[in-house]
Amino acid sequence: MTDRRSTTLQITLEPADNQRLANLCGQYDENLKQIEKRLGVEIASRGNRFRIVGSSQPVETASRLLQHLFQAASSEAITPERVHLSLQDASVDSLLESRGDAEAPLTIRTRKAVIRARGANQQRYLKNIQSHDINFGIGPAGTGKTYLAVACAVAALEEERVKRLILTRPAVEAGERLGFLPGDMAQKVDPYLRPLYDALYEMLGFERVAKLIERNVIEVAPLAFMRGRTLNDAFIILDEAQNTTIEQIKMFLTRVGFGSTAVVTGDVTQVDLPKDRPSGLRHVLEVLADVEGISFTYFDARDVVRHPLVQRIVSAYEAHERRAREAAGV
Repeated sequence: MTDRRSTTLQITLEPADNQRLANLCGQYDENLKQIEKRLGVEIASRGNRFRIVGSSQPVETASRLLQHLFQAASSEAITPERVHLSLQDASVDSLLESRGDAEAPLTIRTRKAVIRARGANQQRYLKNIQSHDINFGIGPAGTGKTYLAVACAVAALEEERVKRLILTRPAVEAGERLGFLPGDMAQKVDPYLRPLYDALYEMLGFERVAKLIERNVIEVAPLAFMRGRTLNDAFIILDEAQNTTIEQIKMFLTRVGFGSTAVVTGDVTQVDLPKDRPSGLRHVLEVLADVEGISFTYFDARDVVRHPLVQRIVSAYEAHERRAREAAGV
């Protein structure tokens, strides 16, 4: 039920195409219900006429979103996943408008893909990477931390702002079993680096990535391979940093040289280290919190851009952990 401060907006979507309208609304109006729940509005429809009721800003956002999705409905299926991603985009637009800022959401262009910030935190994350030498992206799975960092790295390489890309992550999952895996060291750790390869292939293409790796312009390696090096004119990404030890993350951060940008990503709620070994990422967030020139971007369940169910799973875990802390008096 709406209150006295509610705004009512009526829109008509043209042309009055029943097939497009059915595509827009979804089976049993599931797409409209998703928009209602996310934006806190009520949507009623009759044919191609829609009535939206709610607070002023969400009503305007819902109106723009419906018109945008109706245009898309002429050429693609409007699935709940498509609505979810469009809602992420709408949150960026609403944020910028509420701040009186006319600039468009940031876009990263690579050889094979155009990547756009979805949501306020992704927008802030890209801005931080563009303006800081060392950056931290902290949050749950599916929030785009690694994908956006790889996009920034690829763009920097193609624009010749750096000479090489270095992508690394700890292979802690293998633990003591690493020696029992088949192949040489590179082959043993390759499965743990696969998400980084996948992002590179999407943005540059398989053949170009292979050539750049062969020429050592792109290096994808386990964190242990960084020891003793100084990395100048490079874009360096440390992924899954929650599984670094205090010594490892300190080693990594002190590798950063002149003309380089570093991005550290991780989820402090998913640490795979033994119980007696504290996470280097958790520790470094306290140590470097006030160091000038370092940026921190924190993501939460609202930033998840995977299947909408992932967002609800992350929210459920966050709520459970919050209740556990409260029960423990923390």
